Amino acid sequence: MDFNFNFFKRDEKTNDKKSSNKKLITITNNVIDGIISYAKMHHPYEAILILEGKRKKSEIYINNLVIPPFAVHGPFYSGFLINELPFDLRYVGTAHSHPSGTSRPSIEDLNHFYGLVSIIICYPYNEMDVHAYNSNGKEIEYLRK
Repeated sequence: MDFNFNFFKRDEKTNDKKSSNKKLITITNNVIDGIISYAKMHHPYEAILILEGKRKKSEIYINNLVIPPFAVHGPFYSGFLINELPFDLRYVGTAHSHPSGTSRPSIEDLNHFYGLVSIIICYPYNEMDVHAYNSNGKEIEYLRK
């Protein structure tokens, strides 16, 4: 007997037109620069930020960063309590660093996915080290504006 508990995820095997649509993600230069600076500031610990922006259908525009209240940072983890965040519909995801040098999302990253997009920046924290992912761990291309 096969159980599927992905209540909120669309089945990728369906031919639904909406499931094949790609999200267009645009990130401002200030946000990219802020993620890089924040990651360097917290090295050798992980850093975590909340992405703020606007969403219109399949377009996500990220234009601000929020430092989560009571965030914790460690060599292999970072996090915050979601119930400590004020309710805000502008939150579209998170950004965090990987001091280990790999930008691939871990199982913990995917299990604690928040919002529509997750940005991971890996050491040495340059522009080329910034990667965006969806909730399935698939890398998403983004535009820098």
